[in-house]
Amino acid sequence: MADTVSRHELEHRFLHLTRISLPSCAKFEGWPVTDEDCFERILLDNAFGGVWTDHVAHQPGYDQIPDDVLASVVARGEHLLKDGNDIFAMNDASLRWRAEQVAAEEMGFTSETL
Repeated sequence: MADTVSRHELEHRFLHLTRISLPSCAKFEGWPVTDEDCFERILLDNAFGGVWTDHVAHQPGYDQIPDDVLASVVARGEHLLKDGNDIFAMNDASLRWRAEQVAAEEMGFTSETL
């Protein structure tokens, strides 16, 4: 995807997915999340297999990640529009990673020491 689609187009597709398409679908399908920032969190966290801010220095994350990662994120978001069943597991994983991060921070660990 990244070879044939420009970076600008990938970012445009990501924003359209997270701000318009996925929230609309979520309301219709009764998904556990409906807010655009939740879709950004879910897609980016799942792309990195953990809290995305541990891997990206600045926000917004979508414009900081490599093209191939963004292409994968967009593809996963487009897949959710066709088959939204994955949203439940993806959201659960994202929330679990974030709870683990909070617990570690409360114990005095930082993302640099984990």
